[in-house]
Amino acid sequence: MAGKDASVLTISPSGPLRGWATTFGALIGSGFRRYTTYRQATIAGTFTNIVFGYLRCYVLLAVAAGAVGARPAGYDAAQLATYVWLGQGLLSVVMLWGWSELAERIRTGDVAADLLRPVPPLTAYLAADLGRAGHAMLTRFIPPVLVGALCFPLRTPTRWQTVPLFLLSVLLAVVVSFGCRYLVNATAYWLQDARGPIMLWVLGAGVLGGLYFPLRLLPDWLAVGLWLGTPLPSILQTPLDVGAERDGPVMQLGLVGLQAGWAVLLLALAAVVQRRAERRLVVQGG
Repeated sequence: MAGKDASVLTISPSGPLRGWATTFGALIGSGFRRYTTYRQATIAGTFTNIVFGYLRCYVLLAVAAGAVGARPAGYDAAQLATYVWLGQGLLSVVMLWGWSELAERIRTGDVAADLLRPVPPLTAYLAADLGRAGHAMLTRFIPPVLVGALCFPLRTPTRWQTVPLFLLSVLLAVVVSFGCRYLVNATAYWLQDARGPIMLWVLGAGVLGGLYFPLRLLPDWLAVGLWLGTPLPSILQTPLDVGAERDGPVMQLGLVGLQAGWAVLLLALAAVVQRRAERRLVVQGG
């Protein structure tokens, strides 16, 4: 017991809460440092995002030019350009696709080692993903937005609360995206191979998340149904609308509040799924 107490005190000299925060922060830092090693991939990915940003921006600006009143779904040309370039920057921050680490570790059985560690897998992966998102915010978000600002008339925020609300919305979008990706990967506990659910996620997340076009272009009943019935619009559509100031302050705050609700719900659901999966592994002798 004395040895155990000494170990706890070494990790957490001022109590368990500070120890948890220190550990969580260290895991965020490790996630950030991990992605700093992929320099060539970062440069190539940023260049690709910029190229597609030009294509998408010209398409949506053409839609705006041909629309009655030049405001399709309530967006003017500057808001549409802002929507596109913020979206190109946030694509790697929220990481809609490309994460199957948990599913692969479940398939190979390496997840057993994760379950033996003092930090639960959900907490460890969340912290690492926040570190990854921080790195992407610096390296994959800023360059496309700067290029867009130099080449297109982007909308400059006219309300002081837009910038902090946008940053909060981005953080919540990362958490919502992580929760969805974690649940999709966790299907491997039951299916052994999660490539099918991951492929469905890849196909649906971009379309229903607002990457390819603003969801407000859809009929109102469908757009509202997607927003309230699924977490996907909270991943990209919400932060993009907040950043482009598509709505008034009250609506902006409501959208961010909906994001927060989805973030809490998805993390809680992921925790329940993880606990059930661990019991399943014990029953199977894993």
